[in-house]
Amino acid sequence: MTLDISKYPTLALANEPNELRTLPKEALPKLCEELRTYLLNSVSKSSGHLASGLGTVELTVALHYVYNTPFDRLIWDVGHQAYPHKILTGRRDRMSTIRQKNGLHPFPWREESDYDTLSVGHSSTSISAALGMAICAEKEGKSRKVVSVIGDGAITGGMAFEAMNHAGGIHPDMLVILNDNEMSISENVGALNNHLAQLLSGNFYTSIREGGKKVLSGLPPIKELVKKTEEHLKGMVVPGTMFEELGFNYIGPVDGHDVVELVKTLKNMRELNGPQFLHVMTKKGKGHEPAEKDPIGYHAVPKFDPTDDTLPKSTSGKPTFSKIFGDFLCDMAEQDPKLMAITPAMREGSGMVRFSKEFPEQYFDVAIAEQHAVTLASGMAIGGYHPIVAIYSTFLQRGYDQLIHDVAIMNLPVMFAIDRAGLVGADGQTHQGAFDLSFLRCIPNIVVMTPSDENECRQMLYTGHQHRGPSAVRYPRGSGTGAVLDDTFNELPIGKGRIIRKGQNVAILNFGTLLPYAREAAEKLDATIADMRFVKPLDKALVLKLARSHDVIVTLEENVIAGGAGSAVTEFLMKEKCIKPVLNLGLPDEFVHQGTQQELHTELGLDAEGIERAIRDYL
Repeated sequence: MTLDISKYPTLALANEPNELRTLPKEALPKLCEELRTYLLNSVSKSSGHLASGLGTVELTVALHYVYNTPFDRLIWDVGHQAYPHKILTGRRDRMSTIRQKNGLHPFPWREESDYDTLSVGHSSTSISAALGMAICAEKEGKSRKVVSVIGDGAITGGMAFEAMNHAGGIHPDMLVILNDNEMSISENVGALNNHLAQLLSGNFYTSIREGGKKVLSGLPPIKELVKKTEEHLKGMVVPGTMFEELGFNYIGPVDGHDVVELVKTLKNMRELNGPQFLHVMTKKGKGHEPAEKDPIGYHAVPKFDPTDDTLPKSTSGKPTFSKIFGDFLCDMAEQDPKLMAITPAMREGSGMVRFSKEFPEQYFDVAIAEQHAVTLASGMAIGGYHPIVAIYSTFLQRGYDQLIHDVAIMNLPVMFAIDRAGLVGADGQTHQGAFDLSFLRCIPNIVVMTPSDENECRQMLYTGHQHRGPSAVRYPRGSGTGAVLDDTFNELPIGKGRIIRKGQNVAILNFGTLLPYAREAAEKLDATIADMRFVKPLDKALVLKLARSHDVIVTLEENVIAGGAGSAVTEFLMKEKCIKPVLNLGLPDEFVHQGTQQELHTELGLDAEGIERAIRDYL
């Protein structure tokens, strides 16, 4: 449902940035007020990312007011904070469709708008892309400006510093804006962030001179400390030192909610040459008190009533797979003091809040640094401990080299608890966990498990934790089937599946949580079902037995067909010279767009009806 724009008279005058730029500067505070209210009312009806966008309203308005977008390039890191940008760039009336099938994309998306210069979804990429655009803009010679907006969480990712180091070396005209709201999705952690929080917060020092020669005054004890330790005063206490050392001209911190001052600052900076760094302080959830108090809870919200102080609770009644994992961690840590749990800034999403509080000495949030997370685990395994890396399927892609080189080659006992495997739904192409079975299956030494329900997931996590080599358990986003959990942990025999149903002619080899659909289809077809459990090592004896006693083999997985579990079955049968028709059902050779999980299962033929139809057509 589109909101009545007549209730937002100033916002109605700025459907696109060229209209925004005709407004007098005095009208901008009122515009920001209406934009923030529109965003709150819109997201409360559609669901989606909220707190980040509420914090970037003034910054978004100022950027489009000062810069000649889309000619000037504006790049948003990750894109959670880009809803105000979408509202101001001709998509206001479609905001009710965001994150829905055939609706607006949840993140900036090049195919959707000329104003979206980079399709995003994963963090810490904006500065690299901006540098590439800035190099080309310089060669083009048309005075095109390039601006990257990155959050204080995203800037902890290694790519951001690799890009800044390069930019400082080649000195292009570009602006990096650090949107510092002191709160990424999970609380920011690490020495770097402590440095940012203390030195860049504005509370730590008393006076600043603009430009590169900022000095701290009125704090003799710190000066004495610096003298004693023979450190440079500048290196110890000046906010912009780190960025200036990388070759950027640092300005800030500035108030990110004073739109008039932001416009003045940006106009000045637009004319400066070389790499510029503007540090902007904002408040996540700004303007909606519950979101200000709980920015993590209001990061991504369901539909809700803006007049309520709380968000509606999930009504499924069934535990999520993330909770199953979190409970496993706590139960296992009671037994195993050498268990170490690692997350790259996804404590809440990965179900680790309880564990982080009950076992703080065994919990490590490494910030947005997936490569580091994997190799940190290898170091812990070498040290004689039992690391578990909790990581989303699409984020594990970022640590692939480390998975091979630093874990698998040494055959180290590191377990990967892979959340958000398969179709995640509303976050779209960048977040669908479509590839992990394919990219894991080709790695020697690793055991890959696909639980079909919550109890299977719990027992596989235990099995992986006991295994003395690399292992992975992949499970989907959302609630389970309501399966009853065993009272005890049971180690599963590695590489062994199980027969779920005996039937005729057709054997369905299931890998993962599509099993309820497979059961439904099998009843109508009188087919055999095997829950294979392991993608690697494959239960070869079971595959051969079923191939020899059935006319057709069907494989089912929520992973791309190319190189996935079904491919493993086909490869094995060919190697055994067992010529048998094999139908592989899974995700297509394309990036799957957004929609609910149910909508996508239906569209891709992976629900019960689609599976039955595909098998009948094949027969």
